[in-house]
Amino acid sequence: MHTIFYHHEVAAALLARIFLGLLFFFQGIDAVFNIQIRGVLRTIEEPMSKIGVPKFLIITGTWFACYIELIGGFLLIIGFAKYYVMYLLGLDLIIASIALSIMKAMWDMQFIFPRFAILIFLLVIPSDWDVVSVDYVWSIIKFFRSLTH
Repeated sequence: MHTIFYHHEVAAALLARIFLGLLFFFQGIDAVFNIQIRGVLRTIEEPMSKIGVPKFLIITGTWFACYIELIGGFLLIIGFAKYYVMYLLGLDLIIASIALSIMKAMWDMQFIFPRFAILIFLLVIPSDWDVVSVDYVWSIIKFFRSLTH
């Protein structure tokens, strides 16, 4: 019980990582399975094409965003390859910000900014705060394997 009351930073890292992962994961589920890639493309293709964005960039960006949100969100929830995933999700946020700015100059940041803030928090906290993750367990296994070889 002692550790629960004295390691709030571990709980903060865990809660932030899982919360951010859930936000991206469910957005990815919606984009891939409910709206589907074609539906997402229909929404953004016309305004992007009007300003001259090549169709292959629109398609590539849409596929990247939808699947990195789905897969990256899941990986963030379990804490596997979390830094690589966070970099890719950060790139996703940048792409989404550019696309939304192209479509509407004064767009509502209510969906992007909270994700960005949590992502920055997770990137700047010390890595030893985020110990409840697959990455951490994997590092312990690798450590003990190195002792036996």
